[in-house]
Amino acid sequence: MNERTADELRPLEIHPGFTEMAAGSALICAGRTRVLCTASVQEGVPPFLRDSGRGWLTAEYAMLPGSTPQRKARDGVKRDGRGVEIGRLIGRSLRAACDLSRLGERTITIDCDVLQADGGTRTAAVTGGFVALCLAVQKLLDAKKIVDSPVVRQVAAVSVGIVNGAPTLDLDYALDSHADADMNVVMTREGGKMAYAEIQGTGEGRPYGREELTALLDLAQEGVSALMAAQIAALGEAAAVIGKKPVLALATGNFGKVKELRALLGDRFDVRSMREMSVETDVEETGETFEENAILKADALMRAAGCAALADDSGLLVDALGGRPGVYSARYAGVHGDDEANNRLLLKELENVPEPRTARYAAAVALCRPGREPMVAFGTCEGEILREYRGEGGFGYDPLFYSDDLHMTLAEASPEAKNGISHRARAVRKLLQMLEAENA
Repeated sequence: MNERTADELRPLEIHPGFTEMAAGSALICAGRTRVLCTASVQEGVPPFLRDSGRGWLTAEYAMLPGSTPQRKARDGVKRDGRGVEIGRLIGRSLRAACDLSRLGERTITIDCDVLQADGGTRTAAVTGGFVALCLAVQKLLDAKKIVDSPVVRQVAAVSVGIVNGAPTLDLDYALDSHADADMNVVMTREGGKMAYAEIQGTGEGRPYGREELTALLDLAQEGVSALMAAQIAALGEAAAVIGKKPVLALATGNFGKVKELRALLGDRFDVRSMREMSVETDVEETGETFEENAILKADALMRAAGCAALADDSGLLVDALGGRPGVYSARYAGVHGDDEANNRLLLKELENVPEPRTARYAAAVALCRPGREPMVAFGTCEGEILREYRGEGGFGYDPLFYSDDLHMTLAEASPEAKNGISHRARAVRKLLQMLEAENA
């Protein structure tokens, strides 16, 4: 037996792709403990998730007959209660790493079979199961069965305990059998930030105090960090599925709008136009409000692209025209997207209206994601309509719309200045704030 310090992991090996038939697999060896973890993918979900657009992840755990010195009987019709409980722990732990709305209505099952047991089998199963999961997700992405990786954060687990009065990491059977206290700690990492997914702790020999608990948790975090480094090394290129930016399809063919939205959304999403996604949608804008039309377009694109979709519906509201052209702004003159015709008609209808001819741009931005409720934000930009064009930039009514904020038309403003105050920019910023609140 190798001697090691109390803060040292057992010798660790992770062998990815250990079997060929499963979608993902890994053999993890922690000291003398060996666990084979496989990930299988099936279409469909349990009844409670049907028609939800969300996927499911579950896990099963078993100790094989030769895994211990005394033969362990195989699970029969009635499964071993300890194995069921550990399987549930593994499932909970791995679900903590996932956004299952990105999986579609399919199920990933992680099977963890203990080939040899010398303590820490459940924590090894979590750590190895995560590697198998990532490999299965990579296969789904390569086959274009999913667009986004559901693995949003990393997860690993380790045992700690108080042995001979000292906090000790990664207990084998000999250490665990005479520990005063032992604990299984499951942790996640996202954007460099560590968090707890589950803690199972017992004072078997004696109760332990707050200082000892803190010492055990600190030691566990050091161990989990080392395990996570080993997972990344084992996965190689497949580690890219962890925390991969979600794809966001934009429901517009307007190049100017695509460029504007891409700048506004920043690095949160992998933003793609419909052309880049090779999808087309033909949605009749039957809504009576900007919000209704935005949701109609975003929902249709989400279903066609299989990923999150963003759509906006925006327009010009002119006070002297009772709020027209409103939801009909893009087809005000009869042909959708004919900016010149729309501007000429607007000038004609306002010909006898004295200044100030107050108006506002308004935008509703809708985000639709599989398995989630739509999210909608609204923004406005105040100004007035001039009698002649100014500026060469922008699109739509920008050459005629004089911004109260910028003291120039939106066609005269730089893209950066426009993005700072536009109706669409304000709606997108509100939407991003809603997403931050959702993740808080």
